[in-house]
Formats: sequence, C-alpha cells, structure tokens
Amino acid sequence: MGTYLSTPKTDKLSEDGGNDRLRYGLSSMQGWRASMEDAHAAYPDLDASTSFFGVYDGHGGKVVAKFCAKFLHRQVLKNDAYTGGDIGTSVQKSFFRMDEMMRGQRGWRELAILGDKINRFTGMIEGLIWSPRSSSSDTNDQVDDWAFEEGPHSDFSGPTSGSTACVAIIRNNQLVVANAGDSRCVISRKGQAYNLSRDHKPDLEVEKERILKAGGFIHAGRVNGSLNLARAIGDMEFKQNKFLPAEKQIVTASPDINTVELCDDDEFLVLACDGIWDCLTSQQLVDLIHEQLQLESKLSAVCEKVLDRCLAPSTVNGEGCDNMTMILVQFKKPTQPGSSANEQQCSSSKVAENDSKQAEA
Repeated sequence: MGTYLSTPKTDKLSEDGGNDRLRYGLSSMQGWRASMEDAHAAYPDLDASTSFFGVYDGHGGKVVAKFCAKFLHRQVLKNDAYTGGDIGTSVQKSFFRMDEMMRGQRGWRELAILGDKINRFTGMIEGLIWSPRSSSSDTNDQVDDWAFEEGPHSDFSGPTSGSTACVAIIRNNQLVVANAGDSRCVISRKGQAYNLSRDHKPDLEVEKERILKAGGFIHAGRVNGSLNLARAIGDMEFKQNKFLPAEKQIVTASPDINTVELCDDDEFLVLACDGIWDCLTSQQLVDLIHEQLQLESKLSAVCEKVLDRCLAPSTVNGEGCDNMTMILVQFKKPTQPGSSANEQQCSSSKVAENDSKQAEA
C-alpha cells in the first residue's frame, strides 16, 4: 500500500464532554495515511479539581502513542509530586516513566496487548490497530504497581517506534503544558494565538547540541538521517548510551514544561498533532475556530471542520496528508464573587515569551 492510500479515509472519531469549569470536543481522522498512528486522552475530571488532555502522534507504528494514551495520565496521578501539588514535576517524571515502563517482559507484554500481531519468531510487534477511545474498564484509579516480570523478553529494551506527547493539565486557574515532539498546544487570549509549547525539531540549537554531544548526527533535518524529531517517547534505539542520563540521550522524552495562570481573557485551548500545524499557523487555526464557533454548537463539530479544511485534495505535495487529531477545550466563565478586578486581569508576559521563542524557532 505504501505511505499513502489511493483515497483518504475521512471517517472521524469524535467526542464531546465537560464539567462546570470547561467543555471540550475532539476529533481524529486517518486521512491519506495507510494507518492511523495518532492517539489521545481526554479526562475532564482526572480528579475532583483537575482536567487532563493529551495528544500523541506515533511514528514507526502506533503502539507507543496508544501506550501513552492509556498510561501517562495514570502515572501523573500516582506520582508523589502530584500529591504534593507539584503538577509540573509529576508530569515530567511521567514522560520518563513511559520509557521505563515499556522495557522488559512486562513492557513487551503490555505493548503486545495493545497491538494486534506479534511475530512468533522474533517477538517483534507488527501492524497494530486500535481505536483511541478507552474501554469502559479503563479507569483512572486502577491499581498498577508495574512489578517486574521475568520471561522470554526480560531483556527487551523498549520499542523502536515512538510518539510525540503534548498534554495540558488544568487545575483551578493554573494551566500546565508539557510537550515532547512537534505536536503543539496553543491558547486563544482575546483572539490572539499564543504557543504554549515549542516544536522540537533537530535543527534547533539546543536540540542539535544535545544530539551531537550524545554521539548522534543530523542529516537532511533528521536525527541520524531517520527521525525528524529531537524529542519523543519510545524510539529506544536513540537512547542506548549507558553513560548518559535520560535527558541527555540523542533523543529524549524530556518535556518542556510551561505553567500559565488562566484569566477571563482566555477563551479556549487547542492541542493538535502536526497534521494540523503542517497546514495552518497557530493564528490561522485560532481564527478558523472563532469563525466556526459562530456556526457550530458542538466543539467536536468545530474540530471536524478543521480536519476537513486541512485534508489535502491529493498527495502531490504531502501537506494535508498526515493523520490528524485535535482537541478543543473551551473555558467557562463562572461568576467569581469577591474577586478583585486585579485578580482577574491577564498577564500575557509568560505566554508571549514562549510564543516569541516558538516564532524564532
């Protein structure tokens, strides 16, 4: 079949939900790609005060994206830092924890469960198919100590495929965004788009420096001539230097963490894989969403319109031919009696600073 299908698959998996603080809609579409390698997670009530949203864009296979969609938010909840109120540290450790959990017999078995075919002779996981919606038995509070398991794949170093991870965690007025890879999070503040994440491409100076120091190289904009990302979960072939910590490997799962205080000027948040950003700038997407919000009441319908807008008519130039996943989170505006005008005023300095770094990159 090759990289692309003869005609795109335009069926969409869409969902809406929310609580008294926010509402969300999401949609994903395979498009022209021969398989669907995106996954996502949407938990408006991760706990009593916290919401969690994430997009995961797989490469070389879909299993790592699926693994992250199933386990990453659980690890955030379980981390001691989260219990202590430090969401940033908790999510950072959870990104690294994904790589740790995918190793060994237990990791191999879990990846195999998420997949649909295992080569009996090599133990390699192949041709994986999955719907990104969690099963009804997949609850957040499931006990999971991840005990070590002995078996024929105890020396499994982890998958050679990988995934980006871009997550947004909202607690009260605090928004924490963590990103590894080129999926992106953007907030709309009074109609202005601000990037809350940075695309981790190999030619960025800070990424290039780490790659070269770890013994890798960059050719044609790709790490070791093959991977067009500098950070990702999985991709264990790029994380084999036993003399370096996880954050200094050729490719690292280390996320950038950005913490922002939300205010009344903040309208909505977008998380999307690069299938969207290949076609639209951050501001173009925010403008398009504003336009569609005048026409659609369901946020998932807005997402579907964006996916249709980005889908290419053919595979001639490659843009608009990728898998596409988008989550739109709209903030509700509750009345806050007793709060001062000063408390509700926005300070754009932090989001503007990060947006400036993204623009320079």
